[in-house]
Amino acid sequence: MSTSILYGRMFLVPVLGDFVRRYPDILLDISLTDTVVDIAGGQADVGVRFGPLSDGSLTARKLGETRKVIVASPDYLSRRGSPQVPEDLLTHDCLGFNFRRVAPTWPFLKDGHEYSLIIKGSVEANNGETLGQLAAEGVGVTRVGIETVQDQIRSGALVPLLEEFNPGDVEEINAVFVGGAHTPVRVRSFVDYLVEALR
Repeated sequence: MSTSILYGRMFLVPVLGDFVRRYPDILLDISLTDTVVDIAGGQADVGVRFGPLSDGSLTARKLGETRKVIVASPDYLSRRGSPQVPEDLLTHDCLGFNFRRVAPTWPFLKDGHEYSLIIKGSVEANNGETLGQLAAEGVGVTRVGIETVQDQIRSGALVPLLEEFNPGDVEEINAVFVGGAHTPVRVRSFVDYLVEALR
């Protein structure tokens, strides 16, 4: 199985011991990486994906969802000012993901109307943990999953921004695999277990 480093460390690894005890004859080969692996091409039997799924040939089972939050450090805000409306972000350094599958837009809700803004900045990264750390260092404003930055928010190292304009911004988390009649029983058993354990 393959999943991102942060999600694997925080959520998957803690529940895998019970799977191993329940299915001692299945070899569980875990790869924690922020590189998207090719499930259809056989690089892994099961992958965990966040957000819209680009590969329609894969079967997906929902594991949960994550709420997105926009944050910046107090130091950055003291230097650059705190955005009051989403359009203020157009003059800020916005730190984004470098995945081509992700449009460089952030969604907002204003006066009952949903819309998106194209964001720009000087740094991109392939994982939310890095973006959160960069934001905490005062590099810019970022939009990441809440679990990525909840500790920095609690400590005051990061401040949530524009919450009143958040349109209930969530991303689905799915286990993806090659489905069909020939899906190995070990894969189905593992995905069923993940759905149960992470519900």
